[in-house]
Amino acid sequence: MRRFLGLSAAMAVTLAAGLVATNPIWAQGQPAAPFGKPDVSLVTGGTYEADPHHTLVEWQVDHLGFSPYFGLIGDITGTLRLDPKAVEKAQVSVTIPVAKITTASPGLTEHLLRGPKEAGGKADFFGAAPAAATFVSTSVTRKGDREADVAGNLTLNGVTKPVTLAARFYGAGTAPAQMGGGENVGFEATAQIKRSDFGLGFGVPMVSDEVRLKIAAAFARK
Repeated sequence: MRRFLGLSAAMAVTLAAGLVATNPIWAQGQPAAPFGKPDVSLVTGGTYEADPHHTLVEWQVDHLGFSPYFGLIGDITGTLRLDPKAVEKAQVSVTIPVAKITTASPGLTEHLLRGPKEAGGKADFFGAAPAAATFVSTSVTRKGDREADVAGNLTLNGVTKPVTLAARFYGAGTAPAQMGGGENVGFEATAQIKRSDFGLGFGVPMVSDEVRLKIAAAFARK
């Protein structure tokens, strides 16, 4: 038991040393509080760029009625034009690299990006080297101090359809100097789409046509 506790302590020290070595924020001690706060008064108007390292789209489908299955897409880029005094005038445009879709199953990921079985045929899902998806807002309807419906056009698999995101303000503030020191703002959003609307109906209804989207969006002021 003593040997186990000794090994655990050593592992903890090694992990802490690794964090200090790779993250200068930890090297100066753990911050007393988060840098961002859920305070809309901290939002400054202007043009923001999506943080590709901390912006994610989670997609979820029902698998055979037995379980929800989800995956992620990251490395998202784009811009947000925001005036906190006129939220309804906000504009957002993002690009989502479908080719970087991630699942917990290498076999499923390969299937999603596999080309057609026969020359000239149609792929089950996205196929090899799929074009990136895009979302471009067309209107914003304020629902409260921290919430809004963001309507726009989603282009996926070569098909464009209207989609509305239920967006919620998450936080704003100034990033630490080691991460650029700029003003940041973040949101979370949800939406639902039918994959068959975008030519991705393989396996319906065993795997649900409905896809639930959960979005974590981080932006840094230019």
